[in-house]
Amino acid sequence: MADVAVIGAGVAGIQAALDLANHGLHVYLIEREPTIGGHMAQLDKTFPTNDCSMCILSPKMLEVSRHPNVTLLTCTEVASVSGEVGNFSLTLIRHPRYVDENLCNGCGDCVEICPVEVYNRFDAGIGVRKAIYKPHPQAVPDIVIKDNDHCIECGLCYDVCGLDAVLREDAGRTIDITVASIVVATGYATFDARNKVPMRYLDVPDVITSLEFERMINASGPTGGQIRRLSTGQRPRSMAFVQCVGSRDIALGRPYCSGVCCMYAMKNAMLIREKYPETEVIVFYNDIRAYGKGYEEYFERAKAMGVRFVKGFPGEVLDNGDSLMMQVEDCETGVVERFYPELVVLSVGLEPARGADAVADMLGIPHDENGFFSAADEKLGPVLTIRPGIYVAGAAAAPRDIPDSVAMAGAAAMRAYIDALRAE
Repeated sequence: MADVAVIGAGVAGIQAALDLANHGLHVYLIEREPTIGGHMAQLDKTFPTNDCSMCILSPKMLEVSRHPNVTLLTCTEVASVSGEVGNFSLTLIRHPRYVDENLCNGCGDCVEICPVEVYNRFDAGIGVRKAIYKPHPQAVPDIVIKDNDHCIECGLCYDVCGLDAVLREDAGRTIDITVASIVVATGYATFDARNKVPMRYLDVPDVITSLEFERMINASGPTGGQIRRLSTGQRPRSMAFVQCVGSRDIALGRPYCSGVCCMYAMKNAMLIREKYPETEVIVFYNDIRAYGKGYEEYFERAKAMGVRFVKGFPGEVLDNGDSLMMQVEDCETGVVERFYPELVVLSVGLEPARGADAVADMLGIPHDENGFFSAADEKLGPVLTIRPGIYVAGAAAAPRDIPDSVAMAGAAAMRAYIDALRAE
């Protein structure tokens, strides 16, 4: 049978690859990061069941990495695409890892001995990582990568590795593959909260983003699951979530709803109330959009747990010494109140992944005015693009939650499967 390429190995890409591989096709699963899993791997729990995120994702990560019909290519990007349905030619660039993938067993001895600490993008900056590292404990593949930009060449990692897996020199290389069809699952990025200037993100230490909070509340995160103020290290006695930061904001060029922010704010608010029932939690919102199965019941559950929902937004966040101060008009009562939370979480919206526009141009498919990949005709299904043989899945097409992304990945996989059968 003909092969299929899946670009992006978040939950949507993994699901698409598994569906295709389980139907007997060979799949190239292409991921530019050193590990698969995407943003879902950063999360603590998933709504509306509050199941552990990695309890759902990790088995899929392992299954796809071990599947005989899947060739997993991490640290890899697509450089060019040509051809047509049934016969696409892709040129891939594999970036150097400075680690021998066949020798490294992921023991972590080199990580422990490395003296260099730098910003950890996986922990959203809440924690640090070493110059040689694994992005997280459950990374797949379970091998390290050396960040040569920050390595000081002290030589300790070479000395401690009994397998001689750490390389002093490494170079990128190109790979040419031919496939019948392509599934694009490049995912999303989160809005840069610095662009919402009145919220004082990075100016005030106790204003953080929702992704930073996810890493903070995660038991495998840098704080071991403990909620702490970045200014004092103390547990906050009151917290506030501010919705629609980078969503439904025409002035910022983000007119669309990001779809997931209401629900993940409810989830995190409930987790706080479960873990620290004495902590006051307030959610400032525009509209609550709980559209999915069980989502409205989830909203009611959050209110029953003592989460206060205020329909209104703060004009700005002010540093009030021992706490923060926000003045908000409750649109339902008309009352103007002042709130003094000790930690503010900005519910940042979703936007296209870095480089998504370049990928769209390379594939010859359009993106909409917001930068997401456009469907050829929504009436014919959201996975179809104007170029036969290329399909889109998950948040690459529009902001979507995990269940919707997985369902869309299955639809895209079956379209790609049909093309592969016809190409035989």
